[in-house]
Amino acid sequence: MAHVQYIIAYYLVMVILSTSLMVLCVVLFLICKKTPIDSEETLPVKLSAQAYSLIDIDAATDGFNHRRIVGKGRLGTVYVGVLEKGEKLVAFKRIHQLLVLKNAGFGFSSLLKWFSSAQHPNIVPIIGFSEAPGERIIVMELVRMASLDFYLHQNVNGTSLLDWNKRIRIVAGAGKGLQYLHEMVAPSIVHGCVKSSNILIDVNFCARISDYGLNFLAPFEKRGLVGYVDYEYWNGSGASKESDVYGLGVVILEILSGRGCQEGLLVKWALPLIKEMCFSELLDPRLAIPSNMKPLVRLAKVASACVGNSRKCRPSMAQVANMLNNLETEICM
Repeated sequence: MAHVQYIIAYYLVMVILSTSLMVLCVVLFLICKKTPIDSEETLPVKLSAQAYSLIDIDAATDGFNHRRIVGKGRLGTVYVGVLEKGEKLVAFKRIHQLLVLKNAGFGFSSLLKWFSSAQHPNIVPIIGFSEAPGERIIVMELVRMASLDFYLHQNVNGTSLLDWNKRIRIVAGAGKGLQYLHEMVAPSIVHGCVKSSNILIDVNFCARISDYGLNFLAPFEKRGLVGYVDYEYWNGSGASKESDVYGLGVVILEILSGRGCQEGLLVKWALPLIKEMCFSELLDPRLAIPSNMKPLVRLAKVASACVGNSRKCRPSMAQVANMLNNLETEICM
C-alpha cells in the first residue's frame, strides 16, 4: 500500500513539474514575441572611411591644380574638388611626401578607418582616404568657412564678425568636439595639435575640429606646434589628452586677447594678468569691454586651469567642456 502511494506521489510531482515547465515556455515565448531581437538592418551602422583610387582623386582635383588649393599646413596641402557627378564638394588633404616616406607602413588606412568612426556636430567628418606609393590623402567634409585663426589673426574684418558671445560659443563647441573624441570614441582619439587653425567655423559660426589624430604623422615637427602643447610633450611624454586640454587653454587665451600663440609667449604674458585680475589689459582691444564681465572672467579662469597646471593637476576635457557649456548657456539666457 505504501509502495502504491509512493508511485502516485511521484507521478503527481512529475505532472506538476511538467505543467510548470510548459507555462514557463509559453511566458518566454510571449516575451520574445513582444520584444524581438534587432536585426542587422535595425542596428546602427558604424561608418568607415572609403578607399579611393589616386586616379579618382587626381581627376577630382584637376591633377592637384594649384587653383584648387584652399589651405596649407604642417601636415599637408588641402584641395577642394568633387569625387562624383552630382556629389557635394569635399576637401582633400594631401600629406607632404616627406612625411609619407617617414611613416611608410604605419597602418595609415587602419587609422583613418578608426578616425572616420567619429561623428559629432563639432568635428569635421573623415569620408575616405587614398593610399598609393609616395601618396597619402585624406578625404574630408568641406567646411565652407575659414578657421578661427583666420578670423582672429588674419582677416582685418574678422574681429567685427566674432563678438564676445560668438567667441564663447565657438570655444564651447570646440570643447564639446574634443570631449567627444576623448570620451565617446572607442578607442579614444587624442587630437595631438589643438590650435586655432585646426578649429574651423561653419556658416552658422559653429566650431568644427579638424586634423584630429593626425599628429602621428609629425610628432616632433615643431613648426606650428610649439606653444600649443605643454612642456611634458617635448620631454618624451608626447601627445595626450592632457596636452589637448593645454592646447584648448591656449586657444581660449587667443579668443580673449586677440593675440597669436607666439610659440608660448602668449601663455607667459597672459597668466600673470589673469592672476592679478588685470582684464582691461588682457582682453582684445578691438572689442568693447562688455558691461557684464563675469563670463569673460570665468573664461579666463578656465584658460588658467588648462595652461597653468601640470598634467596631473590639469582638469579633464570633460570638466573643461562642462564649464564652457555652462558659460554658453549663461550668455544665451
